[in-house]
Amino acid sequence: MGLLKSLDDLLYEVMSWLIFWPLTLWRAVRHPLAMMRYADDELNDAPEDQYQAALSPPLFLLLSLVIAHILEIALVGDSPLLASRVGLSGFISNDTDLLAARMAMFSVFPLLMAVRALRSMNRPVTRDTLRQPFYAQCYAATPMALWASVAGTLLRMNVVGLQIAGVASFLVSIIWFVSVETAWFRRIHHQSYGRALGNAVRAYIEAASIVAVAGTTLA
Repeated sequence: MGLLKSLDDLLYEVMSWLIFWPLTLWRAVRHPLAMMRYADDELNDAPEDQYQAALSPPLFLLLSLVIAHILEIALVGDSPLLASRVGLSGFISNDTDLLAARMAMFSVFPLLMAVRALRSMNRPVTRDTLRQPFYAQCYAATPMALWASVAGTLLRMNVVGLQIAGVASFLVSIIWFVSVETAWFRRIHHQSYGRALGNAVRAYIEAASIVAVAGTTLA
């Protein structure tokens, strides 16, 4: 009976994702700052009461990368990293390893944005202080990660128009993400436009540089 109850809970949780993933994505794209404030508020609730109206930020990021990966397989097949044995790609032998690597790489963006926010407020970076801004940042980073992943899939297709659309989508994802982060630094942390933009761009460049280096080692 305990096993059946666990299966019931698991089935309900997984099926609820069909509702809450698109709902969370819509809210994160349309009202990113409101979702970031929502993440801050939810961490103050008891664990069993958190994120009743949306997916939790880390789960939202993971599911989005899974969906982007499924789309990639459907359109262009497996990633070349699965067949490569050069560099660190030798450690990636299946889809689970690939998803874990992509999760780690895209998590760098909310992580460094959260660190930049704490430093801009002269607050210490600890496990306790970092959690709240990191969770909030996951809501902002996930649409960008999904956008960029789909753009990468379009770039692998042998159709010029789709490749151009991939480049355009990638650029739009960057502009959208930096714009959201600038607004976040301005409204949440009460910074001037210049300082907010500088913090957003600096954190993005730092995160993108780490991801670029990691991508080079995987190539």
